[in-house]
Amino acid sequence: MAKIAYILLCHKDPDAIIQQARRLTAVGDYMAIHFDASADADAFRKIKSALDGDPNVTFAKKRCKCGWGEWSLVQAKLYAVEAAVNAFPRAPHLYMLSGDCQPIKSARYAHDFLDADDVDYIESYDFFESAWIKTGIKEERLIYRHYFNERKNKALFYASFRLQRRLGMTRDIPQDLQIQIGSQWWCLRRRTIEWILDFTKKRRDVMRFFRTTWIPDETFFQTLVRHVVPDDEIRCRTLTFLMFTDYGIPVTFYNDHFDLLKSQDSLFARKISPEAVELKRNLGALYVDDEAEFKSSIEGLNLFKFLSGRGRIGRRFASRFWETECTL
Repeated sequence: MAKIAYILLCHKDPDAIIQQARRLTAVGDYMAIHFDASADADAFRKIKSALDGDPNVTFAKKRCKCGWGEWSLVQAKLYAVEAAVNAFPRAPHLYMLSGDCQPIKSARYAHDFLDADDVDYIESYDFFESAWIKTGIKEERLIYRHYFNERKNKALFYASFRLQRRLGMTRDIPQDLQIQIGSQWWCLRRRTIEWILDFTKKRRDVMRFFRTTWIPDETFFQTLVRHVVPDDEIRCRTLTFLMFTDYGIPVTFYNDHFDLLKSQDSLFARKISPEAVELKRNLGALYVDDEAEFKSSIEGLNLFKFLSGRGRIGRRFASRFWETECTL
């Protein structure tokens, strides 16, 4: 049976992190934790104190201060991945999680699912040909160097960007790489992770390139997996169920979403509301239930698209008279 080493990136809510680690490792799986170095130090000490003696839990040897869109998010993953590879030699799969993720299937189902096919699960679409990026800059993420955090130092970020564009300070993409893009929530085989870690040590030019790429957590692993793994061993999908609004904001799940979540064709869901205590309790019980049966579907995305696209029926958006007889 497949053992899973969960790679957990987190920065808040120590009690929830402790509970999540204990729940996922109780069935024999493992967890490597990276807690944001810029987060509350007391929170990290609480997590470390509670889990330090657990042989199925390890911590990244180094911690970095993480910022949205920065290289630091990829570096944090690499620190946690390296810790998992060294600490858990019996884990053939590494699964990327955040503190907002929860299982929506049983551990038995997850293990059987991963045992059934010797492949990697990661979204990786061609950066230039796909429509994965909906709004904002695209090619500019790669051909310019981004030294500042767009959210913390917006003025400096755009001043640097405009200066480079005005002076024509573009750079070349490494010629042997076909840049890919996709969700950062992946499940990779141990062999693939070891190939990537080896690649990062040999190709310093590629590492320099990604360190100043904007939002590299959507391109780094996605590109390198395609570079080192044959296409027929990659399933271009994430095993974590997540949805976004038209504004690019993640949809949050609450207590009344239990039936919807457990029926989705995924192993985990993101993001679960911190206030959804009942939902977390039910999902936790589901994870350890070896007798649970599942009928998986992809209706969640279609249902959300339908409901969010309906608009509101009212005086301004009233139906036309010829539509009256053909709606519910």
